[in-house]
Amino acid sequence: MNQLRRERIGKYIQEKGAVTVKEVSALFPDVSLMTIHRDLEKLEEEGLIIRTRGGAVSATSAGSPTEVKLEARMQTNWKEKREMAQKALRLLEPGSAVFLDAGTSNMALAQAVPDMDINIFTTGPNIVLELGKLSIPTVHMCGGTLNRFNQAVSGQSTLQMLEQINIATAFLGVSGYTEENGFTCGKEDEMLVKRLMMRKAGKKVILMDSSKCGRILPYTFGNVEDVDYIVSDGRLPEEVRERAEQAGTVVL
Repeated sequence: MNQLRRERIGKYIQEKGAVTVKEVSALFPDVSLMTIHRDLEKLEEEGLIIRTRGGAVSATSAGSPTEVKLEARMQTNWKEKREMAQKALRLLEPGSAVFLDAGTSNMALAQAVPDMDINIFTTGPNIVLELGKLSIPTVHMCGGTLNRFNQAVSGQSTLQMLEQINIATAFLGVSGYTEENGFTCGKEDEMLVKRLMMRKAGKKVILMDSSKCGRILPYTFGNVEDVDYIVSDGRLPEEVRERAEQAGTVVL
């Protein structure tokens, strides 16, 4: 029954191009909203749809699948990510060297960075283009192999470059977090970059909105006790905040 329902949802989204969760839920009045969200998550994992804030779009409805996926991810919780970026700005120190991880949370931070004297290293080509609009910061693009889905470079070239740099503050994105598995991401190469920054950076800053809590991806790169700050949307579960307080990790 689950598979038949998902097939119907997938066909409906393919036909309409874009739908809201409310529209999908109306097709199955006897099914809980949580179940509908799980169905959409499964369809996204299968590459058939892209979830957006409050709905979903067909993976083939506009542009290439990569473009659609990136655009959808940029829209998800964008207001919260911009608010998080304003909090993260407090941790930027003029004249220092910082690392901006790839991902939409750090893209929001890049858009908020003022025109100031600072060295910025990043694995996000789209973040480099955003920072290129500024006049004063020195921007360094790490080399490596491009993952088109999330606009991140990684690999041995990336690690070799970052190994030589003294990073004062690293801003790291996450794809999932659970108490047992810590901060997780989906690619081994990107996990190695994050672990390197966790080891080398003077201050470790996690950018994580509450939607990442409860999600588990294959690769763990750290936990609450390993970082100095968690910049959030103000809606982290109480157990995360308590664990951070016990570890001396500041939640912004």
